[in-house]
Amino acid sequence: MAHAAPTASRRHRPAASVNADHTDRNRMVRALALGLVYGVWAAFINRQTGPVDAGNVFYGILCGALFAAIMYALAKVGPRLKREVHATAYGVFAGIAAGYLHSLTRESVLGAAVIGLFVGLGVGLTAFYRYYTREP
Repeated sequence: MAHAAPTASRRHRPAASVNADHTDRNRMVRALALGLVYGVWAAFINRQTGPVDAGNVFYGILCGALFAAIMYALAKVGPRLKREVHATAYGVFAGIAAGYLHSLTRESVLGAAVIGLFVGLGVGLTAFYRYYTREP
């Protein structure tokens, strides 16, 4: 009996898969909610105090869907990245999104770049602090 192979203990964790599904659903809901807000905001700025038409509605839906898709992808892939890269990704995304919204106001491109830079730096530093202090 000394040569008998040890039995492998395999644990089945149904709670982990249920928890993963719940987390994935939360990511989706958050991304859709933020995408909705971003889309409405973009459509409102693009309207420029004119009447609401189908073009504005389609523009808002398109902007919101793109924002939600990128946000969901960052939320899904981000935890697998290093904390520095994860925080940088969120900072770059927030900076681009804010700069684009500011560029819709038809102000200067330099102003949109500065707004995007400061928003991106703020979000990136805040995200890095959060990931650094909550790392296991």
